[in-house]
Amino acid sequence: MKNITLILLLGVLTACSRTAIETTPHGNSEKVSGVVSKLEYPVTKKGNVVDRYFGTEVADPYRWLEDDLSDETADWVAAQNKVTFGYLNTIPFRDALAKQLSDQINYERISAPFNEGDYTYYYKNDGLQNHRIVYRYKNGNEDETEVFLDPNTFSEDATTSLAQLSFSKNGLIAAYAISEGGSDWRKIIIMDAVTKRVLEEPLQNVKFSSISWYKNEGFYYSSYDKPEDSELSSKTDQHKLYFHKLGTPQSEDILVFGGTAEEKHRYVTGYVTEDDRYLVIEGRKTTSGNNLRIKDLSQADSAMVIVLDHVESDSRVVDNIGSKLFIQTNLAAPNVRLVAVEAESPKPENWQDIIAEKENVLSVSTGGGYLFASYMVDATSRIFQFDYSGRQIREVALPGLGSASAISGKRTEQTLYYSFANYITPQTIFSFAAQSGDSAVYQKSKAKFISADYESKQVFYQSKDGTSVPMIITHKKGLKLDSSNPTILYGYGGFDISLTPNFSTLMSVWLQAGGVYAVPNLRGGGEYGKRWHDGGRLLNKQNVFDDFIAAANYLIDAKITSPERLAIRGGSNGGLLVGAAMTQRPELFKVALPAVGVMDMLRYHTFTSGAGWAYDYGTSEQSKEMFEYLKGYSPLHNLEAGTSYPATLVTTADHDDRVVPAHSFKFAAELQAKHAGSAPVLIRVDTKAGHGAGMSLDKTVELFADMFAFTLNEMGLEAP
Repeated sequence: MKNITLILLLGVLTACSRTAIETTPHGNSEKVSGVVSKLEYPVTKKGNVVDRYFGTEVADPYRWLEDDLSDETADWVAAQNKVTFGYLNTIPFRDALAKQLSDQINYERISAPFNEGDYTYYYKNDGLQNHRIVYRYKNGNEDETEVFLDPNTFSEDATTSLAQLSFSKNGLIAAYAISEGGSDWRKIIIMDAVTKRVLEEPLQNVKFSSISWYKNEGFYYSSYDKPEDSELSSKTDQHKLYFHKLGTPQSEDILVFGGTAEEKHRYVTGYVTEDDRYLVIEGRKTTSGNNLRIKDLSQADSAMVIVLDHVESDSRVVDNIGSKLFIQTNLAAPNVRLVAVEAESPKPENWQDIIAEKENVLSVSTGGGYLFASYMVDATSRIFQFDYSGRQIREVALPGLGSASAISGKRTEQTLYYSFANYITPQTIFSFAAQSGDSAVYQKSKAKFISADYESKQVFYQSKDGTSVPMIITHKKGLKLDSSNPTILYGYGGFDISLTPNFSTLMSVWLQAGGVYAVPNLRGGGEYGKRWHDGGRLLNKQNVFDDFIAAANYLIDAKITSPERLAIRGGSNGGLLVGAAMTQRPELFKVALPAVGVMDMLRYHTFTSGAGWAYDYGTSEQSKEMFEYLKGYSPLHNLEAGTSYPATLVTTADHDDRVVPAHSFKFAAELQAKHAGSAPVLIRVDTKAGHGAGMSLDKTVELFADMFAFTLNEMGLEAP
């Protein structure tokens, strides 16, 4: 999910002991002739914690699993993993699937180049490297390429990844952030970009931060105070913006914004305009909406100027020309517009439209001295080029229907780059001549996938309330509509995030195996602007689940698949989606694959930065109505004893400090206790991994192999 009130509940957590888990002697299932014998789960101790919300008591028997520092939680995880991997090891084609996934992704992948100082940089993975490497060559001398940064050397087990890389304005100094074990907490390392020599002690405890340079003097970054208790689960509630001056210790970094009791911001971002003229500060209380401030860095001791003093819109400074600011905003424009205003009087009453709001959602980027307006049309891309007066120059000719990345670059660069892909077209990188508008293939994908053998079509179906929802369905050509096709239905539906068609090498293995991949654009996302987002949040959240269930019914009615061949998958907010769908309509799905999901909707806001998600969810403490609504769909609280649930593989990671693994732990324990069917309901807990970003290729391949093997096995199929 996107980067992101204290509740006091009655009830006392009972004392815990190392005897919380009793693994049965036959914890690992035995498989005979392709049939799994009775699966016995670890016995999970129940506590007597009871919380009271507006006079209603709610039991939370597995509260002890929220303690990620305790030995008993570690024991529980080990016992669950023993059962899960014991089961997965019995699937005869699991190893073959893992090999097929490795073979499929074993091809060279290269990024678009970017220029910093005297060098041209790019990222490349030779095929099976755990992390892509940063290479460079002196401008105009491509034959003498060298390794600049190799994240594969950061740790022996490949669990430390490169999270960010940013250069000073002259390109002589580089600052890069690393993530250890998948955590959102970062370290920033500062090095001489020419000699690659580390210049000072790393900055510690940085989280949800950009690295924005001011000239060559230092950079702005954001973080929270490090929690006194668990850094993985403790609440982080006061984001702050700092300036780090090169050559000084972190203890002397200047607090620029945030950290006051008068005004709390859970997310603060600071960035410097390309000409070093202005510092722009965005302050957010939730994941949607921000106030906006600027500071004129060309004037010594200039005051902070408020552009927007409320958080009722999403607004950002895209660029400036001298004192004229160009602001992208959805204030009074649900589908977004671009405005211009003088920095001396930047309030909304002085804004002038440069690119007016249209019927499709707008996102603006810059490069080569031009503006590029990317529009989302039924979840696919169209891009138009404008000058800074708002005059449209041309539409950029894209190769088809799909997703194009933003065209962007420095103002002085005339050759820019963008990528294009869809579900059956591997990513191709194009160069773009800013003056002529000509595109040319810069890097064609080397993926081992024959696009001509597959088809991807968009359909529109009706949700429960009659709303028309788009969905893209992808599969091999010649699909038989006999209800027999193994299908994965994937969704998200939240936080204004749009699911646009893109290519996944690992998902291509599912397609090659004869599987169908269906992705609906559920309400709660941003595909149709603010109205679409609002239609799936707070007291409208059930619309998201209804949209997803209606997508499943469409696939079944169209005889693409059947409940016996239908799996649902989603991660983070999408994990919540899967959890809600499987508890509301368990008979509709054969397999459920909730990943790093938000499963406890009554307590999500008490962990890490979860309180910032309240714009989408609301919280259990804000009103009786909101509490009852959340409890009405919270996956953890809607599991019913005696119900046969789909075969379920819950996946999470021990270093997920965004959606803490306790969500998945408690859900899995409750599911195992109440499930009445014979289908396995398991939890797979990755170690030294987090919410997903930066996961090593080895771990990613293992995860997908386990998901695909589990899914096909439960459908009574084998991988070809």
